[in-house]
Amino acid sequence: MIELTLSGQLELYRALRRIRILDERMQALQRQGRIGFYGTCTGQEAVPVALGFALRPSDWVFPALRESSLMLVRGFPLETYLAQVFGNERDVLKGRQMPSHMSGRAVNVVSWSSCIGTQLTHAVGAAWAAKMRGDAMVSAACLGDGATSSADFHAALNFAQVFRVPCVFVCQNNQWAISTPASRQSNTRTFAERAQAYAMPAERVDGNDVCGLLMTFSSAIERARQGQGPTFIECVTYRLGPHSTSDDPTLYRTEAEVAEWRMRDPIARLARELEASGALDPVLAQAIDQALQAELEAALTCAEAAPPPPRSSLFDDVYAALPAHLLEQRRELFSTR
Repeated sequence: MIELTLSGQLELYRALRRIRILDERMQALQRQGRIGFYGTCTGQEAVPVALGFALRPSDWVFPALRESSLMLVRGFPLETYLAQVFGNERDVLKGRQMPSHMSGRAVNVVSWSSCIGTQLTHAVGAAWAAKMRGDAMVSAACLGDGATSSADFHAALNFAQVFRVPCVFVCQNNQWAISTPASRQSNTRTFAERAQAYAMPAERVDGNDVCGLLMTFSSAIERARQGQGPTFIECVTYRLGPHSTSDDPTLYRTEAEVAEWRMRDPIARLARELEASGALDPVLAQAIDQALQAELEAALTCAEAAPPPPRSSLFDDVYAALPAHLLEQRRELFSTR
């Protein structure tokens, strides 16, 4: 875990700014028609950054829409991360996933589905397997507030608590499940209460306090690693931007609401704390942004220039040994007729 010294907090600040700058650029590229879809995590950067730093490299992450950026915190190359947005030859997923569904075996981040909540049972299954093997691995199951209304949510929490598996559930309550407000998701006062129904330890925390989140996540992860079972953590935050580039949030929420939450921006909050301690000033902040922009431009130039995945990759990773009908299809695809 990163130490919460001033240098450690500056590292957290750089990671937050890296995601913000990346998301702003990707949204601009989508508007230019250079990529097809993107879902930013603007206003919610604190959760993936803190979680990425709290976990060990050997732990596994089962993300939802706004946690894939923790791959960068865990050391995944930015150029390869961007290649997934374009779905080209450099993409480790070989162009088979839509943008904002990044994953990578190299950093133990599992590919996820847009079917809400399905990753939760997968995370619990992985944690159960680790427990049966005596492995010290902890799995992180990420979800939004909307996923608490899915059947998989209840199955996952019940199984996790009954079998005391080493899994930490990280719920980003960003107030909106696309256009459905949190008040329409549940009659409970909090989403954490839903976990308590399964006798699972649950906390409701400030999702915009990256330092506080780091400590909360670290405690829950260590508890799971010591064999004390799962924890559910509701992170109260806000999606400042649209749900995705396909969404128009002005149709269902007011600018006054957005403005109120913008005052709680997790990046601005940490910046104020660092400025008050003398660890950050406008000159250093500008230098950090310039370095991050240069890194992004170099990675983007390389990633965007890559060609599409080769046709031959169509048959990869389907079966250990291709069955006869796929062998026939492959021969037909590459025949010289």
